Amino acid sequence: MDEGNIVVQDGDGSASVNGVEKRVPEGDGVSFSSHKEEDGDEPVALKRQIGLVGCIAFVVGTVIGSGIFISPKGVLQNTGSVGLSLVVWVACGLLSTIGALCYAELGTCITKSGGDFTYILESFGAVPAFLRVWTLLVAVRTASFAVLVITAATYLIQPLFDDCGVPTSVIQLLGATLLAAVFCLNSVSVAWSNRVQIIFSVAKVLGLVIIIVSGVVLMVQGNVENLRDGFTPAIEVSASNIPLAFYSGLFAYSGWQFLPSFTEEIINPARNIPIGIVVSMTIITGVYIMANLAYFVVLTPAELLASEAVALTFAERVLGPWSVIISLAVAMSCIGSLNGALFSFARILMVSSREGVMPQVLGMIHINYKSPLPAAVVSFPIVIAMLMSPDINTLINYLSFTRWLFISIAVASIPYFRWKYPDMPRPFKVPIILPIIFIICALFVVGVSIYSSPVDVGIGAAITVAGVPVYFFFVWWENKPVWFTDAMDSLTCFLQRFLYIAPGAKKTD
Repeated sequence: MDEGNIVVQDGDGSASVNGVEKRVPEGDGVSFSSHKEEDGDEPVALKRQIGLVGCIAFVVGTVIGSGIFISPKGVLQNTGSVGLSLVVWVACGLLSTIGALCYAELGTCITKSGGDFTYILESFGAVPAFLRVWTLLVAVRTASFAVLVITAATYLIQPLFDDCGVPTSVIQLLGATLLAAVFCLNSVSVAWSNRVQIIFSVAKVLGLVIIIVSGVVLMVQGNVENLRDGFTPAIEVSASNIPLAFYSGLFAYSGWQFLPSFTEEIINPARNIPIGIVVSMTIITGVYIMANLAYFVVLTPAELLASEAVALTFAERVLGPWSVIISLAVAMSCIGSLNGALFSFARILMVSSREGVMPQVLGMIHINYKSPLPAAVVSFPIVIAMLMSPDINTLINYLSFTRWLFISIAVASIPYFRWKYPDMPRPFKVPIILPIIFIICALFVVGVSIYSSPVDVGIGAAITVAGVPVYFFFVWWENKPVWFTDAMDSLTCFLQRFLYIAPGAKKTD
């Protein structure tokens, strides 16, 4: 076989290596050797196999989820006019691009994977870094996975039921099936995860192109009544609602921060991360602006506000029976976003395990597939449980403010590193004013959350702080009872045998 050797230690210090009794150092436990020296096999490690196209497809595929098909209503509700809502979409695109460029600098000067977990760990220590992973695992990422898969299942199954309501159980069952397929894909093949991301990114952009081209054709034909007097309020909105419009717009742009989470798997990251971010954010911002223009060409502000799914209302008005194409595009958009988000989240969990703040088994790699299988599947039962929840969005609302808080902390690493490590190699460097602008804007979003939803933020803060005792018990406390450490070691040994996984190399070449 070309797999690594299986080493199983017995209680007396002896071990069987592929069935042969040998002595091993006490305490080595169960392990899969990283390579077979006599055969020259490659080490058990993630490979650099994601190029520039893969980086662009990842960002486009992750960012463009359900937001552009739903968020236009939230932006218009809180701006009151077509013109101001378009200004908000442009501003959100610029702010997201600034944040993405800041992460590009961090991703090229800190060459380890893990994204903002790694940056927070390197600059501010283990506790805030652990809390970042804790909130992602408890709700921020897992609940968003559930929302994406429920949305995809709804748009896939709805055309089959016409005007009849789709039974919740059918949506949940289809959602669980889609979820299992995406988790399985991410567990067994990094290359195919990347290929699927490219395919789905192209599909969702093509769906949006259909919307954009339809809008442009109608504009050329003179259907611009809804764009005239664009800054005239369609509804009365208080100025205090404007920050909430930014909140809806930024939700549609979220996902750009996860590209550096798998830096170690990107070919020539010093080149491909910055270029990938610039190209992808340009595509996304342009597509979003044009899609919103198309919506407003076809739908009046009142019609858009009355719609529960803006893209489908648009498609039914313009494409008629062919509107099923847009329904399919929305579903593929959500699945692609789920695939990209899971891909990055598994790397964050893997690196957090490698750095000692999460269980050791999450940092292991499948010997044959060369994928972070444990980190890819650990959140599956959590998401399945959330699919059964009557209101998944509540969890997201509770912890949404933590996303911007931790992103601002990660970006604050840039001025910190500039001060503490002025000679650190920086293949890509942004003007220092950009992280400062971004931090101010991100903290403003956090402040707006506290002002507009103090109860939700309070509950979210309590959930976040609950991670502190978890950290001190499972990570900081080294002298745990022997029975506890033995139980954890036994569980790790069992999972290594069952999943055929091994500790990976510390970092790829």
